[in-house]
Amino acid sequence: MSEAGKKIDISKIDLEKMKEGTTDKPGTIAFPHHSGSAIIKPTDRGKIKGRAVSAMHEQTDRQMTQLYEQMQLLAKQANDLKSRVEISERIYLAKINFEPLINHTYHMYEGADGKDILSLIAPGEWGRSQNNMKYLASVKLLADHTWEVIQKAH
Repeated sequence: MSEAGKKIDISKIDLEKMKEGTTDKPGTIAFPHHSGSAIIKPTDRGKIKGRAVSAMHEQTDRQMTQLYEQMQLLAKQANDLKSRVEISERIYLAKINFEPLINHTYHMYEGADGKDILSLIAPGEWGRSQNNMKYLASVKLLADHTWEVIQKAH
């Protein structure tokens, strides 16, 4: 007798057992509800959370590195500005016999009396005249009236 022609003995079917494995809403159960169902694997939530936390740490570390680099740049700019102000105060306390112009280079010397002097004459331009002053630096007047050190004495 062929497989299709066999009769099913209903008395041998356990209806209670069949009810446990079937449902009218198969999308609500966490396992396949019949032998032809797609395989449903439970999600490894620990693995998913671990990857998410790792990605979060990597991203925040990258952002913290960027912020740290920006802070270093700002700190350097602040120190440079502070240095320009200190130099500028010293220059404005020096003896100046002319009106300095923006974007022009001048030269700082320490006179024989120990006082600073701002000059138009560079160290190599004194010629035969005796220069009894000590060269300190060459400076440039910036638009904000602070001074930038172009060259310091060796």
